[in-house]
Amino acid sequence: MNSNFLLLVNLAARNLLRNPRRTLAVLLTVAIGTGSLFTFEGFNHGIMNQYRVNTIHSRLGYGQINTRGYRDKVHEKPWEHWIDNPAPLLEEIRQIPGVTHVFPRLNFYSLLSNGSITLSGRGQGIHGLEEADFFYALNIVEGETLKDQPDGILLGQGLARSLNVKPGDRVTVLANTVNGSMNGADLTVVGVFHTGAKEFDDLVYRIPLKVAQTLLDSQKIESVSLGLKDIETWKSVAATIGGKHPELEAIPFAVLDKVYYQNAVDWLDSQFAVIRLIFLLIVVLGIFNTISTGILERKQEVGNLRANGESRGQILALFLTEGACLGILGSLTGILLACGLAYTVLSHGILMPPSPGLTRQFNVFVELTFRSGLITFVLGVACAFLGTLMAAFKVTRLPIGEALRSV
Repeated sequence: MNSNFLLLVNLAARNLLRNPRRTLAVLLTVAIGTGSLFTFEGFNHGIMNQYRVNTIHSRLGYGQINTRGYRDKVHEKPWEHWIDNPAPLLEEIRQIPGVTHVFPRLNFYSLLSNGSITLSGRGQGIHGLEEADFFYALNIVEGETLKDQPDGILLGQGLARSLNVKPGDRVTVLANTVNGSMNGADLTVVGVFHTGAKEFDDLVYRIPLKVAQTLLDSQKIESVSLGLKDIETWKSVAATIGGKHPELEAIPFAVLDKVYYQNAVDWLDSQFAVIRLIFLLIVVLGIFNTISTGILERKQEVGNLRANGESRGQILALFLTEGACLGILGSLTGILLACGLAYTVLSHGILMPPSPGLTRQFNVFVELTFRSGLITFVLGVACAFLGTLMAAFKVTRLPIGEALRSV
């Protein structure tokens, strides 16, 4: 059995080398088709990852923790549903396997004034030093990010423009305390950020958590955002928190930002699925056409083999072995070409225009994965094999006399 198989492979290889022009045409067709499909999949993967990175590392982290039911409705007195005495909880969360960062936060609405202009905004009380490195997609366009400045304020780009302030200017923040009285703080602008989400950049500013708690006259926090080892860790972390603290709920970033992230990803995924199908059909038809043409040119050869006593099954097996060899070599060549393209010409990414919901460009990298490469390889081999089968089946069914008369 093994000797017969080796003989078949040897004959197939000799047939392929006997007509290098036809063999090269088929190999290039398979290689270009699989390489293009693999590159397209890498581009799709890069866009999805870019969306994910921008969402996680600009605003939300991998998810956040609130009291249960807090996000389900608007509360008249939201501070009554905030997390009280957060220090033990924060320390406990830090010990959960997979958790790398813990970010306590306090969100509130307030008025901001530069002395002549007064606007409303949404403040975030944060631990600036802890958040500075993790939220690197919070692009600083002027000044520096908020770190350990005790009276610093970091403004969204749209908010800074509306207030007509720049780093070094003073801004007064006025907010209602949880007791209903008015409180204020004079802060210095340390920087201006730009996430690309216009509604966020036009409204949000960040100040030290202690300043926010003093403004609101409360030592509670509203939520805890999390940095994790990787995205797959979220389920186990959320289950651990839910099991130990049923009064809390852990919400992933995709749910927190459904409109920008999840809807955009779902829409792009559906769009890419249609493009992928069209692309795949074109590749299959191209491979099938090239292989079929090559086999149909060999009708006389098939007639000679039949006249010498070879059965239809033996001839079909020979053609299929040739098709499998062409599919394997062509698919491997295409994958190697795609890798070479991604890591040389496209190594610096592709600058894309602002996507729906964003106001800034993205540099999208072609991110090739082993899974996509394996699927593309299988598809390339399958296309070559099926193309060979359909054409060879038709040719081997011809009567010997008709095959011998073919030119």
